[in-house]
Amino acid sequence: MQSLTFITTGGSGHACNEIRDALTGSARVRLLANSVDRDQLLADVIRLRPSAAVITLESTEAEKDFVLIRNIVAASPETAVITAARDASPSLILGSIRAGAREFLQLPIIQEEFQTVLGRVEEFVAAEKKLARKTGRVVAVFSGKGGAGVSFFATNLAAAMNVPTLLMDLNLQAGDSASFLGLEPKYSLSDFVTNRTRLDDSLINSLLTPHSPSLTLLAAPLEAHEAEDIKPTHVTEVLHLLGQRYDCLVLDLQHTFDPITVSALDLADNILLVMTLDIPGIRSTKRAIKVFERLGYPRTKIHVVVNRWSKNIDVELHKVEAHLNEQLIGFVPNDYRKVMESINLGRPLVHADQSSKLTVEIKRIAALVGGGNHTESRQPRKRLLGGVFSRQSPMSKLELSEMPDPA
Repeated sequence: MQSLTFITTGGSGHACNEIRDALTGSARVRLLANSVDRDQLLADVIRLRPSAAVITLESTEAEKDFVLIRNIVAASPETAVITAARDASPSLILGSIRAGAREFLQLPIIQEEFQTVLGRVEEFVAAEKKLARKTGRVVAVFSGKGGAGVSFFATNLAAAMNVPTLLMDLNLQAGDSASFLGLEPKYSLSDFVTNRTRLDDSLINSLLTPHSPSLTLLAAPLEAHEAEDIKPTHVTEVLHLLGQRYDCLVLDLQHTFDPITVSALDLADNILLVMTLDIPGIRSTKRAIKVFERLGYPRTKIHVVVNRWSKNIDVELHKVEAHLNEQLIGFVPNDYRKVMESINLGRPLVHADQSSKLTVEIKRIAALVGGGNHTESRQPRKRLLGGVFSRQSPMSKLELSEMPDPA
């Protein structure tokens, strides 16, 4: 179930905190922003297009609140307005409904009533979905250890999508996506965050770096120290904003479970977990899967991809799958010379060499997770693995049964 997105504003500190705590405590809700005043709320609604906006009513400011409600409904009809108050008169509630509010929430919050309001917002969002712009699919590329080739794979995966795609470099202190694409961006995610309260289409376009008609880059901060100002809530906001403008967002993530990375993984529709077929690679992949389980991610969201695959690797793949309790969905061949040539030239291999086995496999994976129409590669996983298994030696030198499970 897709989460509902909310923006809040107004009222006393206690009321605001009560509403915010209720929203953040619900697995059905993602809080995008807490606006400081009415003008900021309207600007945030226009910019972020949330599922709902919560306005805490004050009887002394009722007329201003009613004007705000009407402005929100006019500017973003797909956003449900919810009003809340601790001591609301019937005229205050009726006035807010007449102004365009869809629901009223009595404070202090009663959980049963709160869940009912969320259910009605879900119904409203579902009804509006047919008219609303489609939200782009988010594909996160991650590895439990460094050196697995995540940035090369993420860059080429993004370049292989046949829909408008944004590549977002979230390796904040050492991002390489720009160099892999042969780009020298003037602006980065740091500029996005700094200007987030005044973003419009023109400013957004100026902060992004185009690579081709179908691929755009949002670069990592150009200076390492700029990463310190980027918070998980900023990543949530940026992904929500850009998801309304691109059919697919590919995230190049660093290999640690820091708050930024986890916030991005939370929002991903698919996680491509990149591994190499050696003991450190397999152990780190097993460890990452265990973390995903603790985070509550469904197994259908996680897909393991083998990078630097060679038929000479002496390991039985069915034992790897059994150890991980995951099917392997892809095998990106090992071709050091072509990969290094692609990196040094700053040109994605999927563009530079259409006949390469790496290109064919990355395009196949892109079709599986990106919702594209690459007809050459909608090959079932069992059939793919059967072909790979047929090349394996009957005995493996890499004995997974001797590997201790990570904690």
